Amino acid sequence: MASGTDVRIRVVEATGQPASPRRWLVPALLAVGWLLGVGWRMWLSRHVPLPIAHTDEDSYLHTARALAGGPGGFSSENGPLRRVGYPLLISPAFLGERDFADSYRLVQLINAAVNATVLPLAYLLVRRLVPVRRATALAAAAVAATLPATVFYAGVAMIDAVLAPLVLAWLLAVHRWVRRPGPLAAAGAGALVGAFHLLHSRGLVIVGVHAGLVLLLFLRRRITPAQVLAAVLPVLALALLNEAVIRLLGDRVYLLGDPPGDGTVRAVASGPGLLRVGAAVATQLWYLVVITFGLAGVAWAGAVRVLFRRAPTPVPASSDAEVDRPATEVEATRWTFGVALVTSVGVAAGASVILAGITSKPLDAIYGRYVQMLAPFWLLVGVGMLVTATPRVRWRRAAVAVGVLLAGATLIAARLAWVASRGHELRYGGFGAPDLMALTGGWREFRPFTGAAVGVVGCLLLVAAVRSPRLRVPVLAVLVVVNLAIMQVITDRLVRPMVAATAPTPRVADLGVRPDDRVWASLGVQWVLRFNLSHQVTWADVRWFRDNPPADADVVFVRWAPGEPDDWDGARHGFVRLGGNPEQHWAAWRRT
Repeated sequence: MASGTDVRIRVVEATGQPASPRRWLVPALLAVGWLLGVGWRMWLSRHVPLPIAHTDEDSYLHTARALAGGPGGFSSENGPLRRVGYPLLISPAFLGERDFADSYRLVQLINAAVNATVLPLAYLLVRRLVPVRRATALAAAAVAATLPATVFYAGVAMIDAVLAPLVLAWLLAVHRWVRRPGPLAAAGAGALVGAFHLLHSRGLVIVGVHAGLVLLLFLRRRITPAQVLAAVLPVLALALLNEAVIRLLGDRVYLLGDPPGDGTVRAVASGPGLLRVGAAVATQLWYLVVITFGLAGVAWAGAVRVLFRRAPTPVPASSDAEVDRPATEVEATRWTFGVALVTSVGVAAGASVILAGITSKPLDAIYGRYVQMLAPFWLLVGVGMLVTATPRVRWRRAAVAVGVLLAGATLIAARLAWVASRGHELRYGGFGAPDLMALTGGWREFRPFTGAAVGVVGCLLLVAAVRSPRLRVPVLAVLVVVNLAIMQVITDRLVRPMVAATAPTPRVADLGVRPDDRVWASLGVQWVLRFNLSHQVTWADVRWFRDNPPADADVVFVRWAPGEPDDWDGARHGFVRLGGNPEQHWAAWRRT
Protein backbone atom coordinates (compact mmCIF):
# COMPACT_ATOMS: atom_id res chain seq x y z
CA MET A 1 0.00 0.00 0.00
CA ALA A 2 1.34 3.41 -0.90
CA SER A 3 2.12 5.85 1.85
CA GLY A 4 0.44 9.26 2.14
CA THR A 5 3.47 10.88 0.55
CA ASP A 6 3.32 8.50 -2.42
CA VAL A 7 -0.35 9.25 -2.95
CA ARG A 8 0.26 12.99 -2.92
CA ILE A 9 3.09 12.63 -5.42
CA ARG A 10 0.85 10.57 -7.70
CA VAL A 11 -1.95 13.16 -7.47
CA VAL A 12 0.37 16.04 -8.30
CA GLU A 13 1.82 14.11 -11.24
CA ALA A 14 -1.63 13.20 -12.60
CA THR A 15 -3.20 16.64 -12.32
CA GLY A 16 -0.32 19.06 -12.31
CA GLN A 17 -1.76 20.85 -9.28
CA PRO A 18 -1.63 20.44 -5.49
CA ALA A 19 -3.92 17.86 -3.89
CA SER A 20 -5.60 20.41 -1.62
CA PRO A 21 -6.84 23.37 -3.66
CA ARG A 22 -8.99 25.98 -2.05
CA ARG A 23 -12.08 24.09 -1.01
CA TRP A 24 -14.38 27.06 -1.29
CA LEU A 25 -13.77 27.62 -5.00
CA VAL A 26 -15.82 24.74 -6.41
CA PRO A 27 -18.84 25.25 -4.09
CA ALA A 28 -18.77 28.96 -4.93
CA LEU A 29 -18.70 28.24 -8.65
CA LEU A 30 -21.57 25.77 -8.28
CA ALA A 31 -23.62 28.28 -6.27
CA VAL A 32 -23.05 31.02 -8.82
CA GLY A 33 -23.81 28.58 -11.63
CA TRP A 34 -27.07 27.58 -9.94
CA LEU A 35 -28.12 31.23 -9.62
CA LEU A 36 -27.25 31.89 -13.25
CA GLY A 37 -29.18 28.76 -14.21
CA VAL A 38 -32.29 29.97 -12.37
CA GLY A 39 -32.04 33.38 -14.01
CA TRP A 40 -31.56 31.90 -17.48
CA ARG A 41 -34.55 29.59 -17.10
CA MET A 42 -36.74 32.47 -15.96
CA TRP A 43 -35.52 34.55 -18.90
CA LEU A 44 -36.47 31.75 -21.29
CA SER A 45 -39.95 31.52 -19.77
CA ARG A 46 -40.65 35.27 -19.96
CA HIS A 47 -42.77 34.75 -23.07
CA VAL A 48 -45.04 32.15 -21.40
CA PRO A 49 -47.69 33.90 -19.27
CA LEU A 50 -50.24 31.08 -19.55
CA PRO A 51 -50.08 27.28 -19.97
CA ILE A 52 -49.16 25.91 -23.40
CA ALA A 53 -48.89 22.18 -22.55
CA HIS A 54 -52.52 21.19 -22.25
CA THR A 55 -54.06 19.31 -20.58
CA ASP A 56 -51.27 18.18 -18.28
CA GLU A 57 -50.53 21.69 -17.03
CA ASP A 58 -54.20 22.35 -16.36
CA SER A 59 -54.44 19.18 -14.27
CA TYR A 60 -51.42 20.03 -12.11
CA LEU A 61 -52.46 23.66 -11.66
CA HIS A 62 -56.02 22.84 -10.65
CA THR A 63 -54.82 20.29 -8.10
CA ALA A 64 -52.20 22.68 -6.72
CA ARG A 65 -54.79 25.42 -6.36
CA ALA A 66 -57.12 23.07 -4.49
CA LEU A 67 -54.27 22.01 -2.17
CA ALA A 68 -53.64 25.68 -1.38
CA GLY A 69 -57.25 26.07 -0.27
CA GLY A 70 -58.67 27.48 -3.49
CA PRO A 71 -61.14 26.04 -5.97
CA GLY A 72 -60.33 22.84 -7.79
CA GLY A 73 -61.22 21.91 -11.33
CA PHE A 74 -60.84 19.05 -13.76
CA SER A 75 -57.82 16.78 -14.18
CA SER A 76 -57.00 14.65 -17.20
CA GLU A 77 -55.45 12.05 -14.89
CA ASN A 78 -57.05 8.72 -14.08
CA GLY A 79 -57.50 7.06 -10.72
CA PRO A 80 -54.84 4.31 -10.80
CA LEU A 81 -52.09 6.61 -12.12
CA ARG A 82 -53.01 9.75 -10.21
CA ARG A 83 -50.14 11.48 -8.37
CA VAL A 84 -50.07 14.61 -6.20
CA GLY A 85 -46.34 15.18 -5.65
CA TYR A 86 -45.87 17.93 -8.22
CA PRO A 87 -49.06 19.83 -7.25
CA LEU A 88 -47.82 19.72 -3.64
CA LEU A 89 -44.51 21.24 -4.74
CA ILE A 90 -46.06 24.16 -6.63
CA SER A 91 -49.08 24.71 -4.36
CA PRO A 92 -47.41 27.61 -2.44
CA ALA A 93 -47.70 29.65 -5.65
CA PHE A 94 -51.48 29.71 -5.12
CA LEU A 95 -51.50 30.83 -1.49
CA GLY A 96 -53.18 34.16 -0.93
CA GLU A 97 -55.15 36.20 -3.43
CA ARG A 98 -53.20 36.96 -6.59
CA ASP A 99 -53.70 37.09 -10.31
CA PHE A 100 -53.23 33.77 -12.14
CA ALA A 101 -50.34 35.20 -14.18
CA ASP A 102 -48.46 35.95 -10.95
CA SER A 103 -49.10 32.46 -9.58
CA TYR A 104 -47.95 30.93 -12.85
CA ARG A 105 -44.75 32.98 -12.73
CA LEU A 106 -44.11 31.66 -9.21
CA VAL A 107 -44.60 28.12 -10.51
CA GLN A 108 -41.96 28.82 -13.14
CA LEU A 109 -39.64 30.12 -10.43
CA ILE A 110 -40.10 26.95 -8.36
CA ASN A 111 -39.40 24.89 -11.48
CA ALA A 112 -36.29 26.91 -12.29
CA ALA A 113 -34.90 26.63 -8.76
CA VAL A 114 -35.32 22.85 -8.68
CA ASN A 115 -34.30 22.25 -12.29
CA ALA A 116 -31.09 24.26 -11.93
CA THR A 117 -29.88 21.91 -9.18
CA VAL A 118 -28.82 19.59 -12.02
CA LEU A 119 -25.54 21.54 -12.02
CA PRO A 120 -24.29 20.65 -8.52
CA LEU A 121 -25.79 17.17 -8.64
CA ALA A 122 -24.15 16.49 -12.01
CA TYR A 123 -20.80 17.62 -10.67
CA LEU A 124 -21.05 15.32 -7.65
CA LEU A 125 -22.22 12.40 -9.75
CA VAL A 126 -19.54 12.56 -12.42
CA ARG A 127 -16.87 12.86 -9.74
CA ARG A 128 -18.23 9.72 -8.07
CA LEU A 129 -18.87 7.51 -11.08
CA VAL A 130 -15.96 8.41 -13.35
CA PRO A 131 -13.83 10.70 -11.19
CA VAL A 132 -12.18 13.27 -13.41
CA ARG A 133 -10.45 16.54 -12.78
CA ARG A 134 -12.51 19.28 -11.20
CA ALA A 135 -12.37 21.50 -14.27
CA THR A 136 -13.61 18.70 -16.52
CA ALA A 137 -16.33 17.76 -14.04
CA LEU A 138 -17.52 21.37 -13.81
CA ALA A 139 -17.62 21.71 -17.58
CA ALA A 140 -19.48 18.40 -18.00
CA ALA A 141 -21.97 19.44 -15.31
CA ALA A 142 -22.58 22.71 -17.15
CA VAL A 143 -23.33 20.78 -20.34
CA ALA A 144 -25.80 18.54 -18.49
CA ALA A 145 -27.46 21.52 -16.77
CA THR A 146 -28.00 23.38 -20.06
CA LEU A 147 -29.09 20.36 -22.09
CA PRO A 148 -32.46 21.17 -23.72
CA ALA A 149 -33.85 17.84 -22.50
CA THR A 150 -33.12 19.11 -18.99
CA VAL A 151 -34.28 22.69 -19.37
CA PHE A 152 -37.25 22.69 -21.74
CA TYR A 153 -40.03 21.85 -19.29
CA ALA A 154 -38.82 24.27 -16.59
CA GLY A 155 -40.84 27.05 -18.25
CA VAL A 156 -44.20 25.28 -17.96
CA ALA A 157 -46.13 23.66 -15.13
CA MET A 158 -44.97 20.15 -15.92
CA ILE A 159 -43.63 17.41 -13.67
CA ASP A 160 -40.70 16.89 -16.08
CA ALA A 161 -39.09 20.08 -14.77
CA VAL A 162 -38.05 18.31 -11.56
CA LEU A 163 -37.38 14.75 -12.72
CA ALA A 164 -33.89 15.22 -14.22
CA PRO A 165 -32.36 16.42 -10.92
CA LEU A 166 -34.27 13.69 -9.07
CA VAL A 167 -32.73 11.02 -11.33
CA LEU A 168 -29.23 12.34 -10.61
CA ALA A 169 -29.90 12.52 -6.87
CA TRP A 170 -31.31 8.98 -6.81
CA LEU A 171 -28.41 7.41 -8.73
CA LEU A 172 -25.97 9.32 -6.55
CA ALA A 173 -27.75 7.87 -3.51
CA VAL A 174 -27.60 4.35 -4.99
CA HIS A 175 -23.85 4.71 -5.51
CA ARG A 176 -23.39 5.96 -1.95
CA TRP A 177 -25.50 3.14 -0.53
CA VAL A 178 -23.65 0.36 -2.35
CA ARG A 179 -20.27 1.88 -1.56
CA ARG A 180 -20.96 2.31 2.16
CA PRO A 181 -24.04 0.29 3.15
CA GLY A 182 -25.96 1.56 6.14
CA PRO A 183 -29.52 2.30 7.30
CA LEU A 184 -29.19 6.03 6.64
CA ALA A 185 -27.95 5.52 3.08
CA ALA A 186 -30.71 2.94 2.48
CA ALA A 187 -33.36 5.32 3.79
CA GLY A 188 -32.03 8.12 1.58
CA ALA A 189 -32.27 5.98 -1.55
CA GLY A 190 -35.73 4.78 -0.52
CA ALA A 191 -36.96 8.33 0.09
CA LEU A 192 -35.92 9.41 -3.39
CA VAL A 193 -37.67 6.38 -4.91
CA GLY A 194 -40.76 7.27 -2.90
CA ALA A 195 -40.54 10.80 -4.28
CA PHE A 196 -40.59 9.34 -7.79
CA HIS A 197 -43.75 7.41 -6.93
CA LEU A 198 -45.33 10.51 -5.42
CA LEU A 199 -44.53 12.59 -8.51
CA HIS A 200 -45.47 10.52 -11.55
CA SER A 201 -46.70 7.13 -12.67
CA ARG A 202 -43.35 6.41 -14.34
CA GLY A 203 -42.13 6.18 -10.76
CA LEU A 204 -43.64 2.69 -10.80
CA VAL A 205 -40.68 1.64 -12.95
CA ILE A 206 -38.30 3.22 -10.45
CA VAL A 207 -40.06 1.42 -7.60
CA GLY A 208 -39.71 -1.88 -9.45
CA VAL A 209 -36.00 -1.30 -10.08
CA HIS A 210 -35.52 -0.31 -6.46
CA ALA A 211 -37.26 -3.48 -5.26
CA GLY A 212 -35.00 -5.58 -7.48
CA LEU A 213 -31.93 -3.76 -6.21
CA VAL A 214 -32.91 -4.29 -2.58
CA LEU A 215 -33.56 -7.98 -3.20
CA LEU A 216 -30.25 -8.54 -4.99
CA LEU A 217 -28.24 -6.69 -2.37
CA PHE A 218 -29.93 -8.72 0.37
CA LEU A 219 -29.44 -12.06 -1.37
CA ARG A 220 -25.76 -11.26 -1.86
CA ARG A 221 -25.55 -10.38 1.84
CA ARG A 222 -24.44 -6.85 1.14
CA ILE A 223 -27.20 -5.36 3.29
CA THR A 224 -28.92 -6.39 6.50
CA PRO A 225 -32.65 -6.84 7.19
CA ALA A 226 -32.59 -3.48 8.96
CA GLN A 227 -31.37 -1.85 5.76
CA VAL A 228 -34.08 -3.60 3.78
CA LEU A 229 -36.68 -2.02 6.03
CA ALA A 230 -34.94 1.34 5.84
CA ALA A 231 -35.00 1.17 2.04
CA VAL A 232 -38.64 0.05 1.76
CA LEU A 233 -40.46 2.02 4.46
CA PRO A 234 -39.96 5.49 2.89
CA VAL A 235 -41.46 4.22 -0.37
CA LEU A 236 -44.50 2.88 1.46
CA ALA A 237 -44.83 6.07 3.50
CA LEU A 238 -44.85 8.31 0.43
CA ALA A 239 -47.27 6.00 -1.38
CA LEU A 240 -49.62 6.31 1.62
CA LEU A 241 -49.12 10.09 1.58
CA ASN A 242 -50.24 10.16 -2.04
CA GLU A 243 -53.43 8.30 -1.17
CA ALA A 244 -54.06 10.47 1.89
CA VAL A 245 -53.79 13.70 -0.09
CA ILE A 246 -56.11 12.32 -2.78
CA ARG A 247 -58.71 11.55 -0.11
CA LEU A 248 -58.20 15.01 1.38
CA LEU A 249 -58.92 16.59 -1.99
CA GLY A 250 -62.17 14.66 -2.27
CA ASP A 251 -64.26 15.71 -5.25
CA ARG A 252 -62.79 19.21 -5.56
CA VAL A 253 -60.66 17.87 -8.41
CA TYR A 254 -62.63 15.62 -10.75
CA LEU A 255 -60.93 13.19 -13.11
CA LEU A 256 -61.59 13.03 -16.84
CA GLY A 257 -58.92 10.51 -17.79
CA ASP A 258 -59.62 6.89 -18.65
CA PRO A 259 -57.62 4.30 -16.69
CA PRO A 260 -55.42 1.83 -18.59
CA GLY A 261 -57.50 -1.16 -19.54
CA ASP A 262 -58.27 -3.51 -22.35
CA GLY A 263 -56.77 -1.17 -24.95
CA THR A 264 -53.36 -1.43 -23.32
CA VAL A 265 -53.57 -5.21 -23.10
CA ARG A 266 -54.69 -5.55 -26.72
CA ALA A 267 -51.89 -3.25 -27.86
CA VAL A 268 -49.22 -5.68 -26.70
CA ALA A 269 -51.03 -9.01 -26.82
CA SER A 270 -49.99 -9.88 -30.36
CA GLY A 271 -46.89 -10.19 -32.48
CA PRO A 272 -47.52 -6.95 -34.42
CA GLY A 273 -48.33 -5.17 -31.15
CA LEU A 274 -45.05 -6.23 -29.58
CA LEU A 275 -43.21 -5.13 -32.72
CA ARG A 276 -44.83 -1.70 -32.51
CA VAL A 277 -43.90 -1.35 -28.86
CA GLY A 278 -40.36 -2.55 -29.56
CA ALA A 279 -39.98 0.01 -32.35
CA ALA A 280 -41.21 2.76 -30.03
CA VAL A 281 -38.72 1.73 -27.32
CA ALA A 282 -35.87 1.68 -29.82
CA THR A 283 -36.90 5.13 -31.09
CA GLN A 284 -36.77 6.63 -27.61
CA LEU A 285 -33.37 5.14 -26.85
CA TRP A 286 -32.05 6.29 -30.25
CA TYR A 287 -33.35 9.76 -29.41
CA LEU A 288 -31.23 9.84 -26.24
CA VAL A 289 -28.11 9.15 -28.30
CA VAL A 290 -28.90 11.89 -30.82
CA ILE A 291 -29.61 14.68 -28.32
CA THR A 292 -26.42 13.90 -26.36
CA PHE A 293 -24.32 13.99 -29.56
CA GLY A 294 -23.55 10.30 -29.30
CA LEU A 295 -22.44 10.46 -25.66
CA ALA A 296 -25.30 8.25 -24.44
CA GLY A 297 -24.17 5.52 -26.87
CA VAL A 298 -20.59 5.88 -25.65
CA ALA A 299 -21.86 5.64 -22.09
CA TRP A 300 -23.87 2.49 -22.79
CA ALA A 301 -20.87 0.79 -24.40
CA GLY A 302 -18.70 1.58 -21.40
CA ALA A 303 -21.41 0.77 -18.84
CA VAL A 304 -22.12 -2.66 -20.35
CA ARG A 305 -18.41 -3.47 -20.30
CA VAL A 306 -18.16 -2.46 -16.65
CA LEU A 307 -21.35 -4.33 -15.80
CA PHE A 308 -20.26 -7.66 -17.25
CA ARG A 309 -16.67 -7.53 -16.08
CA ARG A 310 -16.25 -10.55 -13.82
CA ALA A 311 -14.39 -8.99 -10.95
CA PRO A 312 -14.07 -5.25 -10.47
CA THR A 313 -10.48 -4.17 -9.96
CA PRO A 314 -8.98 -0.87 -8.90
CA VAL A 315 -8.77 1.52 -11.83
CA PRO A 316 -5.46 3.37 -12.18
CA ALA A 317 -5.53 7.12 -12.54
CA SER A 318 -5.78 8.24 -16.16
CA SER A 319 -4.57 11.50 -17.59
CA ASP A 320 -7.79 13.10 -16.46
CA ALA A 321 -8.42 11.35 -13.14
CA GLU A 322 -7.07 12.61 -9.85
CA VAL A 323 -6.65 9.40 -7.87
CA ASP A 324 -6.69 5.64 -8.29
CA ARG A 325 -10.16 4.16 -7.76
CA PRO A 326 -10.40 1.43 -5.14
CA ALA A 327 -12.38 -1.74 -5.77
CA THR A 328 -15.28 -0.55 -3.59
CA GLU A 329 -15.75 2.50 -5.81
CA VAL A 330 -15.66 0.40 -8.97
CA GLU A 331 -18.18 -2.06 -7.51
CA ALA A 332 -20.54 0.77 -6.54
CA THR A 333 -20.24 2.24 -10.02
CA ARG A 334 -21.01 -1.17 -11.50
CA TRP A 335 -24.24 -1.47 -9.54
CA THR A 336 -25.22 2.11 -10.39
CA PHE A 337 -24.71 1.48 -14.10
CA GLY A 338 -26.84 -1.64 -13.89
CA VAL A 339 -29.65 0.25 -12.16
CA ALA A 340 -29.47 3.06 -14.74
CA LEU A 341 -29.51 0.69 -17.72
CA VAL A 342 -32.53 -1.25 -16.45
CA THR A 343 -34.31 2.00 -15.62
CA SER A 344 -33.70 3.44 -19.09
CA VAL A 345 -35.13 0.42 -20.86
CA GLY A 346 -37.95 0.09 -18.32
CA VAL A 347 -39.09 3.72 -18.62
CA ALA A 348 -38.97 3.61 -22.44
CA ALA A 349 -40.91 0.33 -22.46
CA GLY A 350 -43.48 1.45 -19.90
CA ALA A 351 -44.18 4.68 -21.78
CA SER A 352 -44.49 2.82 -25.08
CA VAL A 353 -46.96 0.30 -23.66
CA ILE A 354 -49.18 2.98 -22.09
CA LEU A 355 -49.15 5.14 -25.22
CA ALA A 356 -49.89 2.12 -27.43
CA GLY A 357 -53.05 1.55 -25.42
CA ILE A 358 -54.43 5.01 -26.27
CA THR A 359 -56.55 4.16 -29.27
CA SER A 360 -58.47 7.45 -29.57
CA LYS A 361 -55.65 9.21 -31.45
CA PRO A 362 -52.73 8.27 -33.71
CA LEU A 363 -49.67 6.68 -32.18
CA ASP A 364 -46.57 8.78 -31.68
CA ALA A 365 -43.70 8.75 -34.14
CA ILE A 366 -41.60 9.66 -31.11
CA TYR A 367 -42.44 10.67 -27.56
CA GLY A 368 -39.17 11.53 -25.89
CA ARG A 369 -40.68 13.21 -22.84
CA TYR A 370 -40.51 10.18 -20.55
CA VAL A 371 -36.83 9.36 -21.22
CA GLN A 372 -35.60 12.96 -21.25
CA MET A 373 -34.98 12.82 -17.51
CA LEU A 374 -32.22 10.24 -18.17
CA ALA A 375 -30.33 12.32 -20.76
CA PRO A 376 -28.18 14.33 -18.29
CA PHE A 377 -27.00 11.17 -16.53
CA TRP A 378 -25.94 9.36 -19.69
CA LEU A 379 -24.30 12.50 -21.06
CA LEU A 380 -22.18 12.75 -17.91
CA VAL A 381 -21.21 9.10 -18.07
CA GLY A 382 -20.38 9.46 -21.75
CA VAL A 383 -18.04 12.36 -21.05
CA GLY A 384 -16.32 10.35 -18.34
CA MET A 385 -16.05 7.30 -20.59
CA LEU A 386 -14.32 9.39 -23.25
CA VAL A 387 -11.86 11.38 -21.18
CA THR A 388 -10.67 8.48 -18.99
CA ALA A 389 -10.29 5.86 -21.75
CA THR A 390 -7.32 4.97 -23.90
CA PRO A 391 -7.50 6.08 -27.56
CA ARG A 392 -8.33 2.57 -28.78
CA VAL A 393 -11.13 2.05 -26.24
CA ARG A 394 -12.43 5.56 -26.96
CA TRP A 395 -12.86 4.79 -30.66
CA ARG A 396 -14.47 1.43 -29.91
CA ARG A 397 -17.08 3.08 -27.74
CA ALA A 398 -17.66 5.72 -30.40
CA ALA A 399 -18.16 2.94 -32.95
CA VAL A 400 -20.95 1.52 -30.79
CA ALA A 401 -22.63 4.92 -30.62
CA VAL A 402 -22.36 5.36 -34.40
CA GLY A 403 -23.83 1.90 -34.93
CA VAL A 404 -26.79 2.68 -32.66
CA LEU A 405 -27.42 5.95 -34.49
CA LEU A 406 -27.35 4.46 -37.98
CA ALA A 407 -29.30 1.31 -37.07
CA GLY A 408 -31.89 3.38 -35.21
CA ALA A 409 -32.36 5.80 -38.11
CA THR A 410 -32.85 2.89 -40.51
CA LEU A 411 -35.42 1.27 -38.21
CA ILE A 412 -37.32 4.52 -37.75
CA ALA A 413 -37.37 5.28 -41.48
CA ALA A 414 -38.68 1.77 -42.18
CA ARG A 415 -41.36 2.19 -39.51
CA LEU A 416 -42.52 5.54 -40.95
CA ALA A 417 -42.58 4.14 -44.47
CA TRP A 418 -44.52 1.04 -43.42
CA VAL A 419 -47.19 3.08 -41.64
CA ALA A 420 -47.47 5.54 -44.54
CA SER A 421 -47.88 2.69 -47.03
CA ARG A 422 -51.04 1.68 -45.19
CA GLY A 423 -52.59 5.13 -45.38
CA HIS A 424 -51.92 6.11 -41.78
CA GLU A 425 -49.65 8.60 -40.09
CA LEU A 426 -47.81 8.76 -36.81
CA ARG A 427 -48.31 11.80 -34.61
CA TYR A 428 -45.35 14.18 -34.34
CA GLY A 429 -46.34 16.91 -31.91
CA GLY A 430 -44.46 19.87 -30.52
CA PHE A 431 -43.84 18.19 -27.18
CA GLY A 432 -42.73 14.85 -28.62
CA ALA A 433 -39.09 15.86 -29.04
CA PRO A 434 -38.55 19.64 -29.29
CA ASP A 435 -34.76 19.39 -29.13
CA LEU A 436 -34.74 16.84 -31.96
CA MET A 437 -36.89 19.22 -34.00
CA ALA A 438 -34.38 22.02 -33.49
CA LEU A 439 -31.34 19.83 -34.22
CA THR A 440 -32.76 18.42 -37.45
CA GLY A 441 -34.89 21.35 -38.61
CA GLY A 442 -37.81 18.92 -38.64
CA TRP A 443 -40.60 21.15 -37.34
CA ARG A 444 -43.24 19.38 -39.43
CA GLU A 445 -41.67 15.99 -40.15
CA PHE A 446 -39.47 13.37 -38.52
CA ARG A 447 -35.97 13.31 -40.09
CA PRO A 448 -34.25 10.22 -38.65
CA PHE A 449 -31.21 10.24 -40.95
CA THR A 450 -30.59 13.92 -40.29
CA GLY A 451 -30.73 13.16 -36.57
CA ALA A 452 -28.30 10.28 -37.03
CA ALA A 453 -25.94 12.55 -38.96
CA VAL A 454 -26.02 15.14 -36.17
CA GLY A 455 -25.22 12.48 -33.58
CA VAL A 456 -22.45 10.84 -35.63
CA VAL A 457 -20.69 14.11 -36.48
CA GLY A 458 -20.96 15.34 -32.91
CA CYS A 459 -19.65 12.06 -31.50
CA LEU A 460 -16.66 11.85 -33.86
CA LEU A 461 -15.71 15.47 -33.24
CA LEU A 462 -15.85 14.90 -29.47
CA VAL A 463 -13.71 11.76 -29.68
CA ALA A 464 -11.13 13.55 -31.80
CA ALA A 465 -11.08 16.63 -29.57
CA VAL A 466 -10.77 14.93 -26.17
CA ARG A 467 -7.53 13.28 -27.22
CA SER A 468 -5.84 16.48 -26.07
CA PRO A 469 -6.33 17.21 -22.35
CA ARG A 470 -6.04 20.92 -23.09
CA LEU A 471 -9.03 20.81 -25.42
CA ARG A 472 -11.43 18.97 -23.13
CA VAL A 473 -12.79 21.89 -21.15
CA PRO A 474 -12.99 24.22 -24.20
CA VAL A 475 -14.85 21.54 -26.19
CA LEU A 476 -17.35 21.05 -23.37
CA ALA A 477 -17.73 24.83 -23.18
CA VAL A 478 -18.64 24.80 -26.88
CA LEU A 479 -21.34 22.21 -26.12
CA VAL A 480 -22.77 24.59 -23.50
CA VAL A 481 -22.98 27.30 -26.16
CA VAL A 482 -24.66 24.84 -28.53
CA ASN A 483 -27.23 24.01 -25.84
CA LEU A 484 -27.95 27.69 -25.25
CA ALA A 485 -28.43 28.22 -28.98
CA ILE A 486 -30.76 25.22 -29.30
CA MET A 487 -32.93 26.48 -26.45
CA GLN A 488 -33.15 29.89 -28.12
CA VAL A 489 -34.21 28.27 -31.39
CA ILE A 490 -36.85 26.20 -29.55
CA THR A 491 -38.12 29.34 -27.84
CA ASP A 492 -38.39 31.31 -31.09
CA ARG A 493 -39.70 28.56 -33.37
CA LEU A 494 -41.88 26.51 -31.02
CA VAL A 495 -42.68 28.17 -27.70
CA ARG A 496 -43.52 31.70 -28.82
CA PRO A 497 -45.81 30.57 -31.67
CA MET A 498 -47.60 28.29 -29.20
CA VAL A 499 -48.10 31.21 -26.82
CA ALA A 500 -49.43 33.40 -29.62
CA ALA A 501 -51.88 30.68 -30.66
CA THR A 502 -53.14 29.80 -27.17
CA ALA A 503 -53.17 33.05 -25.17
CA PRO A 504 -56.66 34.64 -25.29
CA THR A 505 -56.83 38.40 -25.67
CA PRO A 506 -58.07 40.61 -24.12
CA ARG A 507 -57.72 39.51 -20.51
CA VAL A 508 -60.83 38.40 -18.68
CA ALA A 509 -60.39 41.09 -16.02
CA ASP A 510 -60.32 43.80 -18.69
CA LEU A 511 -63.80 42.73 -19.81
CA GLY A 512 -65.29 43.35 -16.39
CA VAL A 513 -65.47 39.78 -15.12
CA ARG A 514 -65.39 40.22 -11.35
CA PRO A 515 -64.50 38.03 -8.39
CA ASP A 516 -67.52 36.11 -7.12
CA ASP A 517 -69.05 35.95 -10.62
CA ARG A 518 -70.27 32.43 -11.33
CA VAL A 519 -68.55 31.64 -14.61
CA TRP A 520 -69.23 28.83 -17.08
CA ALA A 521 -67.53 28.03 -20.39
CA SER A 522 -69.11 26.63 -23.55
CA LEU A 523 -67.68 23.57 -25.24
CA GLY A 524 -67.97 25.62 -28.43
CA VAL A 525 -64.87 27.61 -27.45
CA GLN A 526 -61.68 26.04 -28.79
CA TRP A 527 -60.44 23.83 -25.96
CA VAL A 528 -57.03 25.43 -25.39
CA LEU A 529 -58.53 28.92 -25.31
CA ARG A 530 -61.28 27.63 -23.02
CA PHE A 531 -58.68 26.35 -20.55
CA ASN A 532 -56.66 29.58 -20.56
CA LEU A 533 -59.78 31.71 -20.17
CA SER A 534 -60.84 29.58 -17.23
CA HIS A 535 -57.44 29.88 -15.52
CA GLN A 536 -57.99 33.63 -15.21
CA VAL A 537 -61.03 32.96 -13.03
CA THR A 538 -59.12 32.30 -9.81
CA TRP A 539 -62.03 32.42 -7.37
CA ALA A 540 -64.10 29.49 -8.70
CA ASP A 541 -63.97 26.32 -10.71
CA VAL A 542 -65.18 27.07 -14.24
CA ARG A 543 -67.50 24.27 -15.39
CA TRP A 544 -68.56 23.55 -18.98
CA PHE A 545 -71.88 23.50 -20.79
CA ARG A 546 -72.87 22.51 -24.32
CA ASP A 547 -75.81 24.60 -25.61
CA ASN A 548 -77.93 26.39 -23.02
CA PRO A 549 -76.20 28.26 -20.18
CA PRO A 550 -76.94 26.99 -16.65
CA ALA A 551 -79.45 28.93 -14.63
CA ASP A 552 -76.86 29.99 -12.04
CA ALA A 553 -74.34 31.37 -14.57
CA ASP A 554 -73.50 35.08 -14.22
CA VAL A 555 -70.88 35.11 -16.99
CA VAL A 556 -70.27 32.66 -19.83
CA PHE A 557 -67.42 32.20 -22.29
CA VAL A 558 -68.87 31.17 -25.65
CA ARG A 559 -68.08 30.93 -29.34
CA TRP A 560 -68.03 34.22 -31.28
CA ALA A 561 -68.01 33.54 -35.00
CA PRO A 562 -69.91 36.28 -36.85
CA GLY A 563 -71.84 34.98 -39.83
CA GLU A 564 -71.34 31.32 -38.95
CA PRO A 565 -74.14 28.96 -37.87
CA ASP A 566 -72.57 28.19 -34.49
CA ASP A 567 -72.16 31.82 -33.45
CA TRP A 568 -73.68 32.03 -29.97
CA ASP A 569 -76.46 34.58 -29.52
CA GLY A 570 -76.62 35.48 -25.86
CA ALA A 571 -79.53 37.86 -26.27
CA ARG A 572 -81.85 34.86 -26.63
CA HIS A 573 -80.86 33.80 -23.13
CA GLY A 574 -80.91 37.21 -21.51
CA PHE A 575 -77.19 37.98 -21.75
CA VAL A 576 -75.25 41.01 -22.96
CA ARG A 577 -71.86 40.70 -24.59
CA LEU A 578 -68.96 42.13 -22.61
CA GLY A 579 -66.39 41.67 -25.38
CA GLY A 580 -63.94 39.10 -26.62
CA ASN A 581 -62.00 38.29 -29.76
CA PRO A 582 -63.85 37.30 -32.95
CA GLU A 583 -60.57 36.24 -34.58
CA GLN A 584 -60.01 33.74 -31.76
CA HIS A 585 -63.74 32.91 -31.83
CA TRP A 586 -64.60 33.59 -28.20
CA ALA A 587 -66.64 36.13 -26.26
CA ALA A 588 -67.70 36.79 -22.69
CA TRP A 589 -71.38 37.47 -21.99
CA ARG A 590 -73.03 38.64 -18.75
CA ARG A 591 -76.56 37.80 -17.68
CA THR A 592 -78.76 40.86 -17.51
